[in-house]
Amino acid sequence: MAATKKDVLTFVDLFNNKMEEHRQALTDMDQAIGDGDHGINMNRGMKAVEEKIDAVVDKPIADILKSVGMTLVSTVGGASGPLYGTAFMKAGMAMKGKEELSASDISEMFDAAIAGIISRGKATTGEKTMLDALVPAKDAYNAAIAEGKSITDALVDAEDAAWKGVEYTKTIIATKGRASYLGERSIGFQDPGATSVTYLIQAAREAAQQAGA
Repeated sequence: MAATKKDVLTFVDLFNNKMEEHRQALTDMDQAIGDGDHGINMNRGMKAVEEKIDAVVDKPIADILKSVGMTLVSTVGGASGPLYGTAFMKAGMAMKGKEELSASDISEMFDAAIAGIISRGKATTGEKTMLDALVPAKDAYNAAIAEGKSITDALVDAEDAAWKGVEYTKTIIATKGRASYLGERSIGFQDPGATSVTYLIQAAREAAQQAGA
């Protein structure tokens, strides 16, 4: 079963709720190794997305994702706004003309979002960033779809892999962003960006479950 535009809007709403719910925890994580504002910034950005979403509810899926991305770029400070914004905009561009999303479409969105983050952030895996959760999630999703699993079950596997990626970030040195200034002292702390992007995957999984996809 494919995901519809309604499901995409549900996903955006769920991610907004998660950024509200985990705002303080994400900020506390960021205070340990970064600028100390990741949760606050993401919460503010997703609130702005929700305020603007009514203007695009009747537009195609690509336009909805583009609107989310542009809003995050313009309202979220630090590196998170450009990275999350680029991810959503690239995913939207990949879905141009789609009225619903198949399992392979969602795989394409993962690829486009990751490529956008790599290009914008000049980052790769193993550097204690959101990619350390997002790339394993994509790989797990693709493996599950190849096995014939449903979108929901594949996203369950993706979320599980993302949480393992979050745990992995505790074991490595940060080499990107403010956290890189700490060097070896960044070991032992989980990356807030990897954590927030895992909540994004969790929101996608919950939206798929609600839709029975």
